[in-house]
Amino acid sequence: MAEAIAQAIKTKGQLLAEAGTGTGKTFAYLVPALLSGGKVIVSTGTKTLQDQLYQRDLPLVRDALRIPITVALLKGRGNYVCHHHLARAVAQPTFASRADVGYLKRIESFVRTSESGDKSEVADVPENAAIWSEVTSTRENCLGTECASYNECFVMNARKQALAADVVVVNHHLFFADIMLRDEGVAELLPASNTVILDEAHQLPETATLFFGEEVTGGQLGELARDAEFEGLKAARDYVPLPAAAQALGLALRRFRLAAGEAPGKLPRVVAMRRAGFGEALDALNAALAALATELGKQAERSDDLAQCAHRAEAALARLARWRDGDDPEWIRWVDISVSSWQLKASPLSVAEIFAKQVTDHARAWIFTSATLAIGGDFSLYQRELGLGEAATGYWESPFDYARQALLYLPRELPEPNSFDHTDAVVAAALPVLKASGGRAFLLFTTLRALARARESLAALFEREGIDFPLLVQGEGSRTELLTRFRRLGNAVLLGSQSFWEGVDVQGEALSVVIIDKLPFAPPDDPLLAARLENIARQGGNPFFDYQLPQAAINLKQGAGRLIRSETDRGVLMICDRRLIDKPYGRRIWQALPPMRRTRELAEVRAFFALATVAG
Repeated sequence: MAEAIAQAIKTKGQLLAEAGTGTGKTFAYLVPALLSGGKVIVSTGTKTLQDQLYQRDLPLVRDALRIPITVALLKGRGNYVCHHHLARAVAQPTFASRADVGYLKRIESFVRTSESGDKSEVADVPENAAIWSEVTSTRENCLGTECASYNECFVMNARKQALAADVVVVNHHLFFADIMLRDEGVAELLPASNTVILDEAHQLPETATLFFGEEVTGGQLGELARDAEFEGLKAARDYVPLPAAAQALGLALRRFRLAAGEAPGKLPRVVAMRRAGFGEALDALNAALAALATELGKQAERSDDLAQCAHRAEAALARLARWRDGDDPEWIRWVDISVSSWQLKASPLSVAEIFAKQVTDHARAWIFTSATLAIGGDFSLYQRELGLGEAATGYWESPFDYARQALLYLPRELPEPNSFDHTDAVVAAALPVLKASGGRAFLLFTTLRALARARESLAALFEREGIDFPLLVQGEGSRTELLTRFRRLGNAVLLGSQSFWEGVDVQGEALSVVIIDKLPFAPPDDPLLAARLENIARQGGNPFFDYQLPQAAINLKQGAGRLIRSETDRGVLMICDRRLIDKPYGRRIWQALPPMRRTRELAEVRAFFALATVAG
C-alpha cells in the first residue's frame, strides 16, 4: 500500500486505497508522504482522529525516519477561543445556565496562559457547554483584520503555523470550507500542497454535499437578531428602528416555527409550500429579514460589529431568496424540521462534477483511503459519486484471521424488518447472546425510534431476569463519556445509532458482540435521496442496485468493523435482518463483509463463547 501511495505521489496521481482493519494504513500513507519532501495536507474524518495523528502517529513516524519536518494542527475557527467574543461575553453576560458562569471564568483563565486557544485543552469545560458559542467566532461574525485583537488571534496564529509547516493535519469540514472559500475568491485557509491525503474518505460524498449546498436555519437567524439588537443598543443607541427590526425578526421566526410544524421530519420544498400557512409565514420571515438588513445597512458605519451584522443579514437574505425561488433541476430543496429548530436546505443532486474539478485543477497527488470504499473490490459507486473515474484503485485485505476470530450469526424466525414487532424480536433474540457473552456488547440501530424502543424493552427484560449488565444509551451522555465508561465497566451493553457505527475503536474483551438490527438502507423519505434515485432512473439506471444496495453494504461494513480491532480480539457479529437470506441481493451483502464463519444456530454462538472461557 505504501508503495502504491509513493507512486501516486511521484506521478501526482489519484489513488483510491481501501485497507481492511489492522492493515496499518496510517503508516502506509505517512511514510511515503514524509519521504516525498513536499508539502502535505492530511485530512481526517473527526477531530479525535486529528489529535491522534498529530499527537501520536506523526511524531512516531517522523522520529523513526529521522526527518526534520514541521507539523501543524489546524481546526475550524469554532475550536478556538475568540478574544473579541470572550470580552463581549464578560462585559455583557447572557448565560444559558448557572454552570456557564464558572465555565466563563475558567475560559478567561485559560486564555491568559494558552498559546493555542484550542478549547479541547480546557478539560473542565464540557465540549457541548452553551458558553462556547458565546466565546468563539463563526465565519459570519468574525471581524477579520478590523478586529482589535487580530494580532493575538488564536485562529490566525494557527493558520500562520499551518502555512509554515511541512505537514498540516485538518479535518474534512475544514478542508471543504477551504475549497468553498477558494471558489468564492476569498483568501484560502490552507496552504498550497504537493499531496492531499484524505483518510476516512468514505465520508467525503456526504461532507461534499453539505459544503457544496446551502442552508438557512432558525439558529442562524435567531443569533443574527440577538447580535443586531445587542450591537444596535451598544453602538447606535439613538436609532430606535434597529432594535425594533431585530425584535420583529425574532417574532417572525417564532411564527415560522409554528407554521413549519412540531413533528420532526424532512419535506421537499414543493410539499412544504402546500402546508397551510407555511408560504405566508415564509413571506413574513423574508420581509422581516429584509427590513433588518435595511436598518443594519443604514447604521453599518457606526461599528465593525454592525457592519458584520449587515453583511450576515444580506447573505442570509440571498440564500433565503434562492431557496424560495430557485428552479435549477440539478438542485433539490427541502425543509428539515427537528425538535428544537428548522433548516431550509439546498444541495446539488450530484457533487461529482464540482469535486472532480477541484481534483483536476490542482497538479498534486490525491490519496483517498478508508476501510470501506468498495464492495468486493469494486470502487465504481465511490468513483461515480466524486467524479473520480480515472483514479487508480488498490485493495488490501485485513491481516486478521476472521474465520478463527469471529462468528457471523443470523437468528432464525425473525419477523420482517419493517414489521411493528421487529425491534422486540431483536431484543428477544439478543438476550441469550448477551447472557453467553457476559454483556460486552454494542447494539446498533438504524433509527432512533428503534433505539428508544429497544432500550425500554431491554431494560424490562434485564429487570425481570435479574441481569445486572450496565445499560449505556446514546444520548444519555457524550459519545466520549459513554465509550470511556463502556471500556472501564467491562460487561456493559451499549445501545447506539448512527454515531456509533463508525470511528469507534474498542479493543479487547470489553467489546465481544456487535448486534445490528437491520440492513442500513437510507430512509426512502429523505428528499435528497429520493431526488437522486429519480435522477438515476431518468438516466436509465437501476436506483436500487446502482445506489441503495451498495450504500447499504458499505454502511454495514462500517458497523461490522467495530467488532474485530486487533489480532487477539474475538467476537460475534449478529445481524437481525432476514433479507440477508430471503432476498436474492442478500448474497451481495454477505460478500461485502469480512470472511467470518457463519451460522444460524444459537448453540454455535454459545459454544464460541464457552471456548473463549475455557481458553481464558
